[in-house]
Amino acid sequence: MDAAEFRRRGKEMVEYVADYLEKIEKRQVFPDVEPGYLRPLIADCAPQDPESFEDVFKDIEKIIMPGVTHWHSPYFFAYFPAASSFPALLADMLCGGIGCVGFSWAASPACTELETVMLDWLGKMVNLPEEFLAGKDGQGGGVIQGSASEATLIALLAARTKIIRQVQSEKPELTETEIMGRLVAYASDQAHSSVERAALIGAVKIKNVPSDDTFSVRGSALKKVLDEDKAAGLIPFFFCATLGTTSCCSFDKLLELGPICNKENIWMHIDAAYAGSAFICPEFRHLLNGVEFADSFNFNPHKWLLVNFDCSAMWVKKRSDLIGAFKLEPLYLQHHHQEHGLFFLSGLQHWQIPLGRRFRSLKLWFVLRMYGVKGLQEHIRKHIRLSHQFEHLVLQDERFEICAEVVLGLVCFRLKGSNELNEALLKSINDAKKIHLVPCHLREKFVLRFAICSRTVESTHIKFAWQHISQLATDLLKTWEQNHHQQ
Repeated sequence: MDAAEFRRRGKEMVEYVADYLEKIEKRQVFPDVEPGYLRPLIADCAPQDPESFEDVFKDIEKIIMPGVTHWHSPYFFAYFPAASSFPALLADMLCGGIGCVGFSWAASPACTELETVMLDWLGKMVNLPEEFLAGKDGQGGGVIQGSASEATLIALLAARTKIIRQVQSEKPELTETEIMGRLVAYASDQAHSSVERAALIGAVKIKNVPSDDTFSVRGSALKKVLDEDKAAGLIPFFFCATLGTTSCCSFDKLLELGPICNKENIWMHIDAAYAGSAFICPEFRHLLNGVEFADSFNFNPHKWLLVNFDCSAMWVKKRSDLIGAFKLEPLYLQHHHQEHGLFFLSGLQHWQIPLGRRFRSLKLWFVLRMYGVKGLQEHIRKHIRLSHQFEHLVLQDERFEICAEVVLGLVCFRLKGSNELNEALLKSINDAKKIHLVPCHLREKFVLRFAICSRTVESTHIKFAWQHISQLATDLLKTWEQNHHQQ
């Protein structure tokens, strides 16, 4: 393909993507395929001779689309949103076109510098304390990670390195292995599984701190486990607080937890993967109160801020803690500007696991400029209004119950009755394939999650979803009662 054909085909692809997104609600939200459907549809091995773009293009609808779950459909209410917008798609196209691998400043100066500035823009939008911003001469700063899971792992590894060095300076007789064996990380029993995974990769123990009846971790619960572990000779070093848990969007009490972590010399990382985007709205910013006690903070613009995956924003108060943990600089990564004193000149590769990085900040730059803070706030507020509309519909039906406070764009609900009944309801909803939901467990209860996801979702889609759920519940309860009588 030469540049002339690329121009032509590029326009065709833009047309196809625009059509796909414009007409997405006409597509069945969840695919009708069985596992392994794709292999028989394509050749056993790559072709020896080149094929035409036409051949590849016609196979998109034939082979790929039948197996796609349409995350951007207004009938998709599963997981959490996957952000998408036309400005972000255009920026991704430019990112692919430039195709730099921005590990060091010299590898592509704009890639490093724009990211640093965009994370300051974003930090100011959620009113982060000054210490988290790079500015011209701050100690902190932000970086784009691939996911919140990566951000948690990076924070945990940096905290581990910091505590090992501290303990070794106080007790030089202890080996690194001995110290590692005594380290303990902590997170809520509602925290995302990626926190446990980070501890697994970091080779440290992790303990769940029990949450209260609103599924939040309180200071008293953390203090209790810390006191027990310190008495047993263990070394608490890391706590991951969650703002907006995956199951039910609950919020750990930062104002109680932060002072304890600071007093006990424990690194506090805040995972606000989904909820963080809402903090750009002043009326939700109080949910972040206590961030001033944290060492690191992360949320995903690629969930709820109209920036396509992957774009996970992470800030640290002291970037030296990250760089100190990960810095290795062979000659081939060095360049003559490094000694100029600007922190980013050594490159953002020391802030992450991979060496290479794509020009992801272009997406943020396009979206923040083309929507503006006000446009993004309206997007968030609309989703939250729709979640309260759904909550109101559920509350009007006495067969159902709401299982957790509705704060942002997630509603946890269920039929009053057994877990088996609710499992059957979810199965009938997802088997019908008109809308798509996923469940969670809250304590012992099987609960249905209804997340407002699509950029194009409207009140009519919420009403349709509720009527559909309500009708399926009616049908299910009839057969359930008949079966019960027969038994």
